[in-house]
Amino acid sequence: MPKHGVPIAAIEAAFRGTIAVFPDPAHSGGEERFKAVGRTGKGRYILIVFTLRTHDGETFIRPISARFMHLKEVEYYEETASRTAER
Repeated sequence: MPKHGVPIAAIEAAFRGTIAVFPDPAHSGGEERFKAVGRTGKGRYILIVFTLRTHDGETFIRPISARFMHLKEVEYYEETASRTAER
């Protein structure tokens, strides 16, 4: 189980659904990192920090950290997403 107690299955469920991905240049020292906001199979919001790795010509997502989002973060995300959708 990754850091913060989020099961791999929850991370995989988030990537199977609708997910918002943002670059994370502040933490992209040796490799490019991204932040993603998605929902688990049970509907909980999750924040995932990940990088992409290539092996034998295939690209894989490598989670670095994942945690369930706090209520204030969810409210901020939903408000920001709705404003963006209105544009």
